[in-house]
Amino acid sequence: MAHGIALINLGCRVNRVELDLMADSLLRMGCRIVEEDEAQAIVINTCAVTAEAEAKTRKAVRKAALMPGAPLVVATGCVASLFADELASLAPNVVVEAEKDKVADRVLEELGFAPESVSDDGLVISKPTPTGRTRPGIKIQDGCDNRCTFCIVWKARGAGKSLDPREVVSQVKDAMSRGAQEVVLTGINLGSYKAQLEDEGEKTLRLPDLLEYVLEKTEVGRLRLSSLEPPDVNARLVEVIAASNGRIAPFLHICLQSGCDATLARMGRVYRTELYRNAVEEARSVLPTIALGTDLIVGFPGETDKEFEESYEFCRQMGFSKMHVFRYSKRPGTPAAIAPNQVDPKVMAERAKKMR
Repeated sequence: MAHGIALINLGCRVNRVELDLMADSLLRMGCRIVEEDEAQAIVINTCAVTAEAEAKTRKAVRKAALMPGAPLVVATGCVASLFADELASLAPNVVVEAEKDKVADRVLEELGFAPESVSDDGLVISKPTPTGRTRPGIKIQDGCDNRCTFCIVWKARGAGKSLDPREVVSQVKDAMSRGAQEVVLTGINLGSYKAQLEDEGEKTLRLPDLLEYVLEKTEVGRLRLSSLEPPDVNARLVEVIAASNGRIAPFLHICLQSGCDATLARMGRVYRTELYRNAVEEARSVLPTIALGTDLIVGFPGETDKEFEESYEFCRQMGFSKMHVFRYSKRPGTPAAIAPNQVDPKVMAERAKKMR
């Protein structure tokens, strides 16, 4: 009988795409994807973006390890990269594999079976899989070269890297062959996409160029972009979206984090509110009905009542259709974690409630 493997995802859309890759590899190795109570092994893709996410990781690992039959638990993802020894010490049946492209092999090795070779290679690895989602994601970029003072993800993910444009096209076609009408392009810092198209004189493609290339080379019904940084939302990108005649979803999730310049400076963000406002106005001038979403942090160290109100007013003016509001979370080893004037958790909760 084929080995039954359960998959648990914690965290962002990129993590979900990476778990799809693991599922695909395991299926091609002859495994079955099953529920946790049927599994010989449970793979957990972990998240470290906040202290709460990290706590959920530990809870999920402990719970999986205590399932009847003591299944093998393989932890991967950001927490596995940052705190491998700590995760491995949670239970004797827990192993850690920080390299996601090796998870499938590691599962079979730990179960006592020789893994078959798989064909996924490259700087960034991603493959849409038959997991039942009608809107599969493709990871076209990973890592980040920014150094926001609150962020630990770049330590886990490393430097920015991009998927070959031809491989992006191949994976979009693969998703279409599985019935997908819409594909989501994802990345840790998606707008920093930059790759060489060697078969056209080593032409360098940025994200807008890649979108045009994919639309030209495939018949995909619609592409959708995951979150972008404000400097990457420019006239060229908006024009490509507008010219696509609906083949690129008219929605942009532009990360803000704060609507106060003083707070943005302490965060180490590479823009200020004027640039953000210009990006939004540019998008709306070309696409008046475009929907906009954002991420926001309240209670960042040093955020005064005045700074919060400034951020609140800026968000009100932007008229977002969707906002993800997070209370600041200390991450070990980040400058913000040891910054002065930490905000009281009760104040954070009040600000988050008002901002939402």
